[in-house]
Amino acid sequence: MSEDSLRLVTVERTATGRFTATNARGGTVAFGTGDGTEFTPVELLLAAIGGCTAADVDVSTSRHAEPVAFTVTVSGTKVSDEGGNRLTDLAVAFSVAFPQGPAGDRARTILPRAVAVSHDRLCTVSRTIEAGTPVAVSVEDRTVTD
Repeated sequence: MSEDSLRLVTVERTATGRFTATNARGGTVAFGTGDGTEFTPVELLLAAIGGCTAADVDVSTSRHAEPVAFTVTVSGTKVSDEGGNRLTDLAVAFSVAFPQGPAGDRARTILPRAVAVSHDRLCTVSRTIEAGTPVAVSVEDRTVTD
């Protein structure tokens, strides 16, 4: 695996039920277990799906016209059953408006294809989920000694 393909995020506990994720570039996102206004891990997953596909579609459409409105809504149903906790019925809905005129018409014309290509090929997040990529887990014992 090359350095260009490796992605890394470190998650540190900051308080009970509170965490901060830090990426390799130094960016941070605070999140928690749901009793405050911070995003939960599940909401971050939904945001990652929406953000990934929104970025793909924005690149394709905004080269023709700057959108007047651009919203992506991502939803899913959290279930707990014999298979464990997970999300089902994931859905991504785009609501995009472009200005009137030839440039806006071109952007509107390519919008459905841009969404389809993002979903079918480009969005790493949703492609990973749909592929069912396994997650390896390990534990490092960091016992503190006096």
